[in-house]
Amino acid sequence: IIKWIQDWFEENGKGCNAVIGISGGKDSSIVAALCVEALGKDRVVGILMPNGEQCDIEDSRQLVEYLGIRNYTSNIKDAYENTLASIKAAGLEPSAQAVLNLAPRLRMTTLYAFSQTLNGRVANTCNLSEDWIGYSTRWGDSVGDFSPLANLTSDEVITVGIECGLPENLVLKT
Repeated sequence: IIKWIQDWFEENGKGCNAVIGISGGKDSSIVAALCVEALGKDRVVGILMPNGEQCDIEDSRQLVEYLGIRNYTSNIKDAYENTLASIKAAGLEPSAQAVLNLAPRLRMTTLYAFSQTLNGRVANTCNLSEDWIGYSTRWGDSVGDFSPLANLTSDEVITVGIECGLPENLVLKT
């Protein structure tokens, strides 16, 4: 995987940074660790994107500190609330799916804005198990320029995380 990331960047973004949405879960943690190993910590940028208060934001902070990577926080709460308010102002009631999928789509947009600002390429952090069962948001968390975990099941991702020596609370997080 590390060699694949190196080769991908050599062909698709020589000298660019890997930009990763850091949720504090296993997938984003492991993608960030793999990118650090492949590119060096100076070329990996973590973006933390809570929607208002995030009860487990400390997990995200733990990861970026553990890896020693540059990171930025962009709270998407205002964009989220304003978008829902604009739908209501149009005389509509947002569907449950619209409410559920809006935050991941705003996060994707935010990641690309940071990526373009930082000479980056966005990492898709989905794994094969999530893609197989449809546990991702189309044009949301399923989007990225490169996808290091695309061919790994959740169990295989955990194995990689343990091999990387990441903190267990991040690797084994549900």
